[in-house]
Amino acid sequence: MDKVLAPGLHIVATPIGNLGDLSPRAADVLRHADRILAEDTRVTAKLLAHIGAKVPMTRYDDHSSETERDRIVARLGEEAIALVSDAGTPLISDPGYKLVRAARASGHRVHTVPGPCAAIAALTLSGLPSDRFLFLGFLPAKAKARANAIAEIARLRATLVLYESGPRLGGTLLALSALLGEREAAVIREITKLYEECVTGTLGQLANRYADDFPKGEIVIVVGPSADLETVSDETLDKLLDQALLRLSPSRAAAEVAEQLNIPRKRVYARALERTK
Repeated sequence: MDKVLAPGLHIVATPIGNLGDLSPRAADVLRHADRILAEDTRVTAKLLAHIGAKVPMTRYDDHSSETERDRIVARLGEEAIALVSDAGTPLISDPGYKLVRAARASGHRVHTVPGPCAAIAALTLSGLPSDRFLFLGFLPAKAKARANAIAEIARLRATLVLYESGPRLGGTLLALSALLGEREAAVIREITKLYEECVTGTLGQLANRYADDFPKGEIVIVVGPSADLETVSDETLDKLLDQALLRLSPSRAAAEVAEQLNIPRKRVYARALERTK
């Protein structure tokens, strides 16, 4: 007898390139769903063919109307409906969050089937600090809006992760270099595919490399935090730590002081352990 999937909305992560990355659970959910909501039904049809599944599909993207969303939500009480994007985890720079909110507001169950995500995969490949990072999605296309968006996060102590297209890559790297300075960065493309590539260097070096080069494929830019924000002296750090350690455990004291000074928690925690020996 066929497995019965629980009614509700099932958010299913799909491969970002290598079909072998589809988890057994994701394949099982897609095979047994009553309907699949796909960003592009042609793309998802290839994935279904790969796992030998035949499931009705409905296109669902940024252009789907509120009326269409209401129709979907009305069916969630009795049907198991899977939401997928063209690649990776739905809702990460893809449509879907309004549907999740509507489903929850109507009292329906929302299930997640986690899996591949280009942003996280690129972060791990970059070799840049991963203890604190900010995902920016796609920066605005227009130069002024893009500059404003970069300026907003210029002083943030975090590694930055963003998506970009080949034709816009050089311009984006140039803007990042001009506004953020010569930070370490990586351009990563074709993740999990045959020609997977991770090119590292400073933002200026990468801007020069891709000034006239428009690479194909999905592209992720990872930018490390500024070294200029590391200039908190040990004396200042110790003073605040000693005060915090009178009230808190080393772990909690490190978290509090790291936030105060806007520096990596790892550095503060290591110092806190030294102070409590």
